[in-house]
Amino acid sequence: MQELHDAPLAPLTTFRLGGPATRLITATTDAEVIAAVREADDTGTPLLLIGGGSNLVIGDKGFDGTALHIATRGVLLDGTTLDIAAGEIWTDAVARTVEAGLAGVECLAGIPGSAGATPIQNVGAYGQEVSSTITEVTAYDRRSRETVTLTNADCAFSYRHSRFKAEPERYVVLRVRFELEDAGGLSAPLRYAETARALGVEAGDRVPLVTARDTVLKLRAGKGMVLDPEDHDTWSAGSFFTNPILTDDEFAAFRARVADRLGDAAEPPAFPAGEGRIKTSAAWLIDKAGFTKGYGTGPARISTKHTLALTNRGEATTEDLLALAREVVAGVREAFGVTLVNEPVTVGVSL
Repeated sequence: MQELHDAPLAPLTTFRLGGPATRLITATTDAEVIAAVREADDTGTPLLLIGGGSNLVIGDKGFDGTALHIATRGVLLDGTTLDIAAGEIWTDAVARTVEAGLAGVECLAGIPGSAGATPIQNVGAYGQEVSSTITEVTAYDRRSRETVTLTNADCAFSYRHSRFKAEPERYVVLRVRFELEDAGGLSAPLRYAETARALGVEAGDRVPLVTARDTVLKLRAGKGMVLDPEDHDTWSAGSFFTNPILTDDEFAAFRARVADRLGDAAEPPAFPAGEGRIKTSAAWLIDKAGFTKGYGTGPARISTKHTLALTNRGEATTEDLLALAREVVAGVREAFGVTLVNEPVTVGVSL
């Protein structure tokens, strides 16, 4: 277990932003993770958990406490069951499942971050969510001070949400277990229209696993959503805002605002999100409110490839990023009456 003091946290995040931590511990085993968490709890020290750093916005003043970098390793494939340590790199895990001919997470290729973060955010993209394949999560419960196993139902998954996100001070994810599908080298049925179009097939069709994975990687790269140290469009947290989910009444009011602003022929994106609820597109809202690709003149700007990504162009501060985010939120609210919600976790700052 490595321990550093007054340690910079920006290099541990994909934004490359944020000040130092009073203390930074890097844990490589579950026992080290638990020991560090218990010590912080016993001494009343604020604790910040860091995995891949792809979903963190850390304030410029840093973190006054202990930052725990979870760098545990271990991947076990047993038949169609994948058991993976929280600190494993998620993109590598997806590659392993594709190589093994197992379907279920191939459309989640290229998503930065660690495996342990996937159940917290219920990570999803291109028609797949981890909640569809996770069977259980092993975690340290800071309340009971013991290691517990939570079933899929226990995790209370919903759109970009989970029990872990609802109770951020309680659980520390240690391992995640997935149940995948052996479909003879084919992908799970494609559920996302953009992916199906790119492959020239219909939604619901299956394609070779490698083809599905490579197509998703190409789509993500085209939007600056695959990490590349030389490309500032990838110095981001991916999608900065979640897609709004509106009630039927809220969506009707939203459509009226769209018609007033864009004309009666304009139709906003709409996707079923459960009874009486409709999901629309944050990227569409941002673009139609006037925040187009590349928007901004400072060191923090909207990606030149995707309106949903806010980026550090190399010299930004966290306050630069937050100023841009607040401008986008205010502009979308004024234009359409919809309030965007940030997807990354903020540390020491807020929108």
